[in-house]
Amino acid sequence: MMQQHGDDLDDDFVPDDLVALSGEEDEIGNSQLGAGDDIQGLLSAEEDAEDDTSDQRHKAVIVKKRKRREKEKERKAKKRKLAESVDATEPTSIAAQPPHMLADYISSMQAKTYPSMSDIELGDLRIPETSIADTTSWTESRSLDQLVDFITGVLPTLHKRLSQRSKSNGAPTLLFVASAALRVIDVERILKDKRLRGSKGGDVAKLFARHYKIEDHVRYLKRSQVGAAVGTPGRIGKLLSETDALSISALTHIILDATFKDAKKRSILDVPEGRDELFKTVLGNSKVLEAIKLGRVQVVLF
Repeated sequence: MMQQHGDDLDDDFVPDDLVALSGEEDEIGNSQLGAGDDIQGLLSAEEDAEDDTSDQRHKAVIVKKRKRREKEKERKAKKRKLAESVDATEPTSIAAQPPHMLADYISSMQAKTYPSMSDIELGDLRIPETSIADTTSWTESRSLDQLVDFITGVLPTLHKRLSQRSKSNGAPTLLFVASAALRVIDVERILKDKRLRGSKGGDVAKLFARHYKIEDHVRYLKRSQVGAAVGTPGRIGKLLSETDALSISALTHIILDATFKDAKKRSILDVPEGRDELFKTVLGNSKVLEAIKLGRVQVVLF
């Protein structure tokens, strides 16, 4: 049997309708497939563009945060520099003034505690110039790391007495008045230095209300030979005025922590409550004031 080839078809051959349609569908399918590829390409491009935009936005946020941190760091640096410059230009401590100026200064602080008193009445409470220690020879800072050298260099009599054994219980030779409990603890640690106490010096009492009842201090003082006592005005004043546990029989010096300032830049004489307790119950205690006026006790501003 002979095979027919394409050229062997009859001249009047008409393609089958199904075959023709199939060809058209292939063309349409190919066309739609191409269009689908174009759409997919557009969608991918849009997604890439969105990703790029998101990355740019994220980078912008990072840059903005970095600039904000840099500005904050710069602001803090300027603030610190300003604080340092202010500290550097602060005047010399009032404690470095000569006795006659300190007498006037203390009197002005007393007037704040007793605003209704007349000048004559205030005069009865005035600390005499002769009972205020002259510490003008001390040119170093009046910080705790200098306290030992301050006492040994400027207050030789106190230094000698601190190194001697106490003769009576609860009778210190030094009262150191500080503004707050934490400051009391710091001062107590310094006063325990062997350069001050030697091998025979008495105990150093810390007297403040936080964590300690007054009964605790009374028991401690009555059984302890104390060379120095450091405390807040309130607790020292209460022990002096309301008990017999804290004796002034051996007292020779009262140091006021006048240079130290708290976080609010206030000294012990700037805080009304502490200042009032100091002048009413410590320096204003009748026995203490009498000893000061008689010259048996010196007031020292550190």
